[in-house]
Amino acid sequence: MLAGRPWEAEVFTGIVEELGSVAAIEDLGSAARLAVLVSADLLAEARIGDSYAVNGVCLTVTSWDVAGDRAFFAVDVMRESLDRSALGSLRVGDPVNVERPLRLADRLGGHLVQGHVDGVGTIERRLPDEHWTVVDVSMPPALTRYVVEKGSITVDGVSLTVTDARDDGFSVSLIPETLARTTLGRKGPGEQVNLEVDVLAKYTERLLAGRFPAAPEVTA
Repeated sequence: MLAGRPWEAEVFTGIVEELGSVAAIEDLGSAARLAVLVSADLLAEARIGDSYAVNGVCLTVTSWDVAGDRAFFAVDVMRESLDRSALGSLRVGDPVNVERPLRLADRLGGHLVQGHVDGVGTIERRLPDEHWTVVDVSMPPALTRYVVEKGSITVDGVSLTVTDARDDGFSVSLIPETLARTTLGRKGPGEQVNLEVDVLAKYTERLLAGRFPAAPEVTA
């Protein structure tokens, strides 16, 4: 990834800044190039090489342009990102969550998000209520050990609090603001979402594995 400004950290907060839309998709064989429409304000300080999170995937800006109050930026999505995220299923016109990286002087409104998707989940059901909507999401079995009740998880780039953790997935409660300003207000059962578990859980597991190695198997 190309270097951004020295005052930018390559992390995000999971607080979506804008709901953009896919303007164009170019098949590059082993990669894809996406053009994303956003407001001109979101690109006011943009430079080639900057990082933007698109549906929770950290991508590098390869070009951008502003015309009036509308603008677009282009990003190249490598095969690894296509294989490990739901970006490959995007179509022209689809809405996408967009966030710029965290600056050192910014408030951390959500939690530390790397933009490195761990896997793809599927929305199983939505349960609307008067003041919120509960969404049940299934996930790859290998990721469930990193999800705990009241812990943090990133869904399509949105920092959320887990309200229920199960062996096959989890639940989150979405307030009207989240429903209105992100893709999660538009996605229904059967649709895929990008998942990033809390990086602290992964580091903790790695450190404990080195300190307490698994016991050897006993054979008869």
